[in-house]
Amino acid sequence: MTLTAKFSEFKAQAHKVWALSLPYFQSEDKWKARGMFALIVALNLGTVYMSVLINQWNSVFYDALQAKDQKVFWEQLWRFTYLAFTFVVLAVYKFYITQLLEIRWRAWMTDHTMGRWLAHKAFYTLELMRFSPAADASTLATATADNPDQRIQDDINLFTGYTVSLSMGLLNAVVTLLSFIGVLWGLSGLTSFTLGGTTYEIAGFMVWVALVYALAGSVIAHYLGKPQIQLNFFQQRFEADFRHHLVRVREHSEAIALDQGETVERKALDGRFAAVLANYLKLLRAQKRLIWFSSGYGQAAVIFPFIVAAPRFFSGAIQLGQLMQISSAFGYVQGALSWLVDNYPSLATWKATTDRLTSFEASLQVATALNLQQNEPVSQGNAAQAAITTIADKNSLQLHDLQLALPNGSLLAQHVGLTALAGDTIVVQGPSGSGKSTLFRAIAGIWPFASGSKSYPDNFTKEAMFIAQRPYFPNATLRAALAYPLDPGQYTDAALCTALDDAMLAHLKPRLGDEDAWGQKLSGGEQQRLALARVFLKKPRWVFADEATSALDPAAEQALYTKLLAHVQAVRGTLVSIAHRPAVAGFHTKQWTFAAPTAAVPGGVSPDGAAPFTVLAAAL
Repeated sequence: MTLTAKFSEFKAQAHKVWALSLPYFQSEDKWKARGMFALIVALNLGTVYMSVLINQWNSVFYDALQAKDQKVFWEQLWRFTYLAFTFVVLAVYKFYITQLLEIRWRAWMTDHTMGRWLAHKAFYTLELMRFSPAADASTLATATADNPDQRIQDDINLFTGYTVSLSMGLLNAVVTLLSFIGVLWGLSGLTSFTLGGTTYEIAGFMVWVALVYALAGSVIAHYLGKPQIQLNFFQQRFEADFRHHLVRVREHSEAIALDQGETVERKALDGRFAAVLANYLKLLRAQKRLIWFSSGYGQAAVIFPFIVAAPRFFSGAIQLGQLMQISSAFGYVQGALSWLVDNYPSLATWKATTDRLTSFEASLQVATALNLQQNEPVSQGNAAQAAITTIADKNSLQLHDLQLALPNGSLLAQHVGLTALAGDTIVVQGPSGSGKSTLFRAIAGIWPFASGSKSYPDNFTKEAMFIAQRPYFPNATLRAALAYPLDPGQYTDAALCTALDDAMLAHLKPRLGDEDAWGQKLSGGEQQRLALARVFLKKPRWVFADEATSALDPAAEQALYTKLLAHVQAVRGTLVSIAHRPAVAGFHTKQWTFAAPTAAVPGGVSPDGAAPFTVLAAAL
């Protein structure tokens, strides 16, 4: 890699770090953040100043030992006591304030990133992008960030910690170099040598030796340590993949046990862990090579200044105190110049973490933009950029020229025009995979691959509920699971119990205060009934049920749909159901049917060659 390319790479990395760091120092917490940062800088300067004083103390103390001057010896011991005490106080508070800044920065950055991840359904869109088999590279490549949980929990922690520690370490190295290079230059004096019959004198010889020593070490460390950057990046990814699959096995333990899928899951886990081990062994070998060098480099640095300065000491040009001061000053200068050697493993991890967070930020921007795009027709080339235009309407839900697509650009349905009036009961039917659930997602406003326009009733967002075929329940009290996502404190226990009675879950009433993993402990039918209990509790005017009773027996399904229809009629609302069973269709007066077109559909066919569906509206 050329010098220009290396400089460009450095600029790119600096830009990434700046872009990730600046928002915190411009946030509502900026004055505390800047104050703590300034205090850390001051404490770093203070510790370097104390190091300079201790270096000067070396000369006086060891000269006193050489001269056997007992009075000066005891005076210098007392002086060292308060110098060391001051150094310790500065070091302790430098550590404390540094850690405090790191945790406050992490807290802010985690809150900020989680907010963006959860806003505008970005968390949902990211998953759609990740599993899209043929995502358009120009638009969606950056939206495939793996393991957002790991990036928010682990990468942010590593980034804030390493950014503060490495930046302060670099500052300390620069200040130490500036502080001790003059000391070492003065102690070095003039060093002469004869070459080809000519005598040469070099001023500050020890400084030049330290510079050459550190420069050679830094170059070697860079080439030995560079492979660690990519290996650290993949190590974090493989660890997160392994942890994620372990969580999935725990969450779906019953289904896996019933399917006797332990062998398959073990094979999948073994494969993920094998990737962790294989990458770790590569990383370990890379670290071993660097440690071989850095350890030898550090040990040689201890004795190196004595070897270089010994001739002047034995000739009587300098005393023992000056020799020890030269050794100490050389160590500080060489250590400052060797900052890269000493911190390369940390720099490798930091760069990998920065790259992961930068790509995650880019993916969040893409996902958010997809959900906020203006209306644009869906076509084979721009399906990922489409959006729905929404206007308010008082009494009806209307869909105009709606087009539904998959993340890979395949069209599911196009030119859809549907109307749902207050008081309507509508059943949605069609073949599996035709787009029925996707229609609900588009109406709910969470499907970014749709275009057209829709007219919403007033307060639709607050007065509509969507019941998924597989509902979600938080690991919390049953009271919280029933009221989700609202605060359970809004409802009395009597209201909660009534909703459970209506949903045929009276046996759960004594467990309102119990905390459990309800999504695992309840049967599929109980989960669907609990989702319906939410409807009976909240009494929405618009109910969209996606096969909400598919896990129930016919008698329970009939009883619950009777109560659901009575609820909708009581609030003069609208019920729209996706259902395959004729018994459920009997509770509705209108029908929307996804059907394959019988003639050529204007606009062509989808990229996979299949014609998009049309949706037909009819009365039952």
